[in-house]
Amino acid sequence: MFEISTFFSGVALGFLLYISIGVIRNGSKRRPLPPGPKGLPLVGNLSHLPPPGVFEAHHWLKFKDLYGPISSITVMGQTIIIINNWKLASQLLDKRSAKHSSRPKIMMAGEMVGWENSLGFSPYNDRFRTHRKNMARIIGSKRAAAKYDRLQETEVAHFLLHVLDDPERFMDHIRKEAGSVILKIAYGYTAEPSKEDILIKMAGQAMDDVTAAGVPGAFLVDILPLLRYVPDWVPGANFKRLAKKWSSELDDLTEKPYAFVKHQHASGKQDNSFVSRLLEVGDSTEEARFTTKWSALSLYAAGADTTVSSISLFFLAMILCPDVQKKAQEEIDGVIGNERLPNCSDRQSLPYVNAIVKEVLRWHPVAPMGLPHTSTVDDVFEGYFVPKDALIMPNIWYFAHDPEVHHEPMRFNPERFLSTDGNQPEQDPHMYTFGFGRRVCPGRVLADNALFLNIAQSLAVLHIRKDENGAQPELLFTPGMISHPEPFKAAITPRSPHHEQLIRSLEQECPWEQSDSHIIENMQRQAS
Repeated sequence: MFEISTFFSGVALGFLLYISIGVIRNGSKRRPLPPGPKGLPLVGNLSHLPPPGVFEAHHWLKFKDLYGPISSITVMGQTIIIINNWKLASQLLDKRSAKHSSRPKIMMAGEMVGWENSLGFSPYNDRFRTHRKNMARIIGSKRAAAKYDRLQETEVAHFLLHVLDDPERFMDHIRKEAGSVILKIAYGYTAEPSKEDILIKMAGQAMDDVTAAGVPGAFLVDILPLLRYVPDWVPGANFKRLAKKWSSELDDLTEKPYAFVKHQHASGKQDNSFVSRLLEVGDSTEEARFTTKWSALSLYAAGADTTVSSISLFFLAMILCPDVQKKAQEEIDGVIGNERLPNCSDRQSLPYVNAIVKEVLRWHPVAPMGLPHTSTVDDVFEGYFVPKDALIMPNIWYFAHDPEVHHEPMRFNPERFLSTDGNQPEQDPHMYTFGFGRRVCPGRVLADNALFLNIAQSLAVLHIRKDENGAQPELLFTPGMISHPEPFKAAITPRSPHHEQLIRSLEQECPWEQSDSHIIENMQRQAS
């Protein structure tokens, strides 16, 4: 009993010291913080964080009407700055990126689960720069990403074949394709062509975990880090059991694909995968092995779940906007014809399809609030104080729906990005959907190519309509770090018997390869 009371006394004392330091520090500022709601003693604006299950971008947008385009709250001594204006976000996060490019320590997802080792959650340090350098060298330019065009085209072909055979499970096929592409690029791993794949399942679970854990403030331990020392058996400490489970799942995803590549190399089988190319430089030190594993995992984390969200959003948009689908198909038929599928080299010849890609990115950004930036020094911006260690949260969803930038922002309208009737195209969403400054997504070219191929080739051969009951799907989205459309149904059929044969012919052009899943399974048996 003594130990328990002593423990909680220590927690309480630490809590008061933590808050007191924050209050004293905030009270010493010369300039005011951006405006925001008044907080309570000690806990500050804890009650102003988004409630569970609420779409975070909509919650923070309310602050714009109340306090202006830049606002702030303070929660237990932690300053959080919310930006609801793209120009201000760009000025702070692009032009002053040297000061505002780090990441906060998100206790649950970062330290307790382990995602702090990945590129997305890493602070701005030497390890972060190594991750960026690895990605820039292998996938960071159009020329580098083009080496994977054929691989991406093959996986889109397999996706179309799956949809043709089992259209009702199109969402499962989207997830399989996205996972297969990234696993092949990152590790040279060939996924199961039809049944559930062991690595795709493993990766999907880890992505679900980080989406739940990665929202700042989603767990109380993010706000009060001392709670991480609460014993597992204490009521309310379920977050610790979750963290252990999620950490174990993340360890599997970090180690097993890397071990697969090493196994292949030992067997004399090398390829052009991301990890193989890093291993050419060498992994003789523990740090080199560590960064190789986490660079590869960062590539998967950045590409798989976001691609699933974007492609499923495209299918939803085509159901709701059949006129857009028809116009795109007319463009493809006129430029490409009916004897082959569009590829990356056709992109400049398909301006309307390219505009659909942009509108998918804009209509519902996959990371509506991005990942928060952290300031590494004190700064003054727009007359307001931005303290060192402040969290800066750009409302990317609102940048895409600002009526002063995008006309009728809730409407899916690709023509907003075309020069028609003397109108200037609206702002390109690539300027904000892939992040800012030194935190911009290094795999954005690869991701953009994947989105174009899926959209162009699906439009070329498929009709996408409401389900057999004619039910209009609702435009609903999940909250979380990565946001997806809520599940919906669709009726997907070939555009004609000729288009069906064109899809069937892909099986000869892009034959299925034997899966590598048996190698992973054998390695697991040997390790157990």
